Amino acid sequence: MTHRDKAGTVCNLKIVTLLVALSPELLFLGAGVQLRDNGYDGLLVAINPQVSEDQNLIPNIKEMITEASFYLFNATKRRVFFRNIKILIPATWKANHYSQVKQESYEKANVIVTDWYGAHGGDPYTLQYRGCGKEGKHIYFTSEFLLNDDLTAGYGSRGRVFVHEWAHLRWGVFDEYNNEKPFYINGQNQIKVTRCSSDIVGMFVCEKGPCPEENCIISQLFQEGCMFIYNSTQNTTSSIMFMQSLSSVVEFCNSSTHNQEAPNLQNQMCNLRSTWDVISDSSDFNHSFPMNGTALPPPPTFSLVQAGDKVVCLVLDVSSNMAEADRFLRQQQAAEFYLMQIVEIHTFVGIVSYNSKGEIRTQLHQINNDDDRKLLVSYLPAMVSSEAETSICSGLKRGFEVAEKLNGRAYGSVMILVTSGIDEHISDCLLTVFRSGSTIHTIALGSSADNNLEELSHLTGGLKFFVPDKSNSNSMIDAFSRISSGTGDVLQQCIQLESVGENVEPHHQLKNTVTVDNSVGNDTAFLVTWQTSGPPEMVLSDPNGRKYFTRNFIINQALRTARLWIPGTAKPGLWTYVLNNTHHSRQALKVTVTSRASRSAQPPATVDAFVEKDSTSFPHPVMIYANVRKGFYPVLNATVTATIEPETEDPVTLKLFDDGAGADVIKNDGIYSR
Repeated sequence: MTHRDKAGTVCNLKIVTLLVALSPELLFLGAGVQLRDNGYDGLLVAINPQVSEDQNLIPNIKEMITEASFYLFNATKRRVFFRNIKILIPATWKANHYSQVKQESYEKANVIVTDWYGAHGGDPYTLQYRGCGKEGKHIYFTSEFLLNDDLTAGYGSRGRVFVHEWAHLRWGVFDEYNNEKPFYINGQNQIKVTRCSSDIVGMFVCEKGPCPEENCIISQLFQEGCMFIYNSTQNTTSSIMFMQSLSSVVEFCNSSTHNQEAPNLQNQMCNLRSTWDVISDSSDFNHSFPMNGTALPPPPTFSLVQAGDKVVCLVLDVSSNMAEADRFLRQQQAAEFYLMQIVEIHTFVGIVSYNSKGEIRTQLHQINNDDDRKLLVSYLPAMVSSEAETSICSGLKRGFEVAEKLNGRAYGSVMILVTSGIDEHISDCLLTVFRSGSTIHTIALGSSADNNLEELSHLTGGLKFFVPDKSNSNSMIDAFSRISSGTGDVLQQCIQLESVGENVEPHHQLKNTVTVDNSVGNDTAFLVTWQTSGPPEMVLSDPNGRKYFTRNFIINQALRTARLWIPGTAKPGLWTYVLNNTHHSRQALKVTVTSRASRSAQPPATVDAFVEKDSTSFPHPVMIYANVRKGFYPVLNATVTATIEPETEDPVTLKLFDDGAGADVIKNDGIYSR
């Protein structure tokens, strides 16, 4: 987080080995920000859709990053600068002179501009969830910070602030100040000001104005009402991670200027190492050298992109491999769930199936009401083919054709690719896939799914999922529920409240409760799925005791789904469901509950789960993280558990913690880790 100067005005894991020969054009694609020839390419800034349209905002973003580029270049001793930046404009903004997005989306942004304030107030900050030297997730700026020039008196220029936050994000260094411990006792038993470097000077201020040190420090106790105000004019040149607002500060603290005694996060997280030592050990610096000469790099170039109509195409596997382990039925159930509950209103949706060849089942239909959703469900493939061969490239080619029907290109479209087979020719279409401008989310069913599949997601910035062949696993529906529109508008997105699967013995029941928070409740739906025979006997009770029975559910016998929509806004509190297996054989029963925000002014609680890396081997651990928030406020003291589903073994459940111990970096930041 940026320090404000007091001197002025105040998932599912699958182990895979990727063996794909990439063409030179693909070598640097699909990996976010890349450093090439000392310049950063691919930096993405996204403006939250809740931010009101203001044409002053974009020039200020450009000015900030341009200044930051030169400041960063000098601070890193001529090593790095910003070359190419894209700014993602909300679809709600009406000006139409922006370029069409390709694979850019809000979730992929490195920098987010928002109107919502969080735990840090209006201060710029970076979400860091890993340890020293590890990249963070996003930088956050408020539109107020970018538009109100009066704030620069406290923060310093916006370009300097950007470099401070970039060092958090890219290189995993931490703040060198500590607002909670502005003073400390050094090794000589003296009270000192928390700062870096120690050469930064200032004065003590008491309640009535400047005062000598002895009036503030009595018997080694700092007196209430005293402050230390830093002089606006300094001779020292460091440090950017302490107070970038000082005009003399143009460097990071190094081994000779670093204050190892200061009780700050940098010392705590990085084992007393200076910020420059950590930065110098980064992969950026291991693969770059200072630029020759004295000339400055060129200023950054900016591209303004905006999403058009939302276009999604389901690319579904119908090969004979799908007949195994009820894969085809689970694909149908998950696709129907996505079409009926997840995909947002006004989205254009098409459906393609494939085995050795691709087939267009329906061209794009725009979803404007429930009848449109039901019509799309009717186009889902009804049976598997006799062919075992799968041609993923053929399926994707048909998907691109469907997307291109709207405006001649597939730019900004989304492909949801489901597959269960091996395809040795995926590499044949990697370049076509990237050039399409489409984002591909891949869902691999069973251990026979092709290991090279994930490269499609990597190249296009899509999500990747693995679904085990287990009758009681709800992973297929969970995967579809994670695929959002990519606009960043959480007020319009579907929130999954419950996902449970269990093998229920004859004449036994599955019983559980679901909490509906008062921030959600609109468009609430309970979905029950089963694998064999008829539906279970279902009873649902709301917090006031009103009951819904099997007869109240809409039952689709062909897909083996039962759905109950709650009219209006669902009552907040505990909802209880009971599923009775009335059959003479064991049933795999699964329950999924979804809802949407109840009020436009109050964002719902959301959970964003991710792992540090998605492939590993013994004995190297995988770190699991869950970012639990309401808007930009962390949700504290939550009970967070992660379920890991191996390919063949039973699921493993782990409790995640936000206590600052073990894998958890910072206590009470809303990032729960294990």
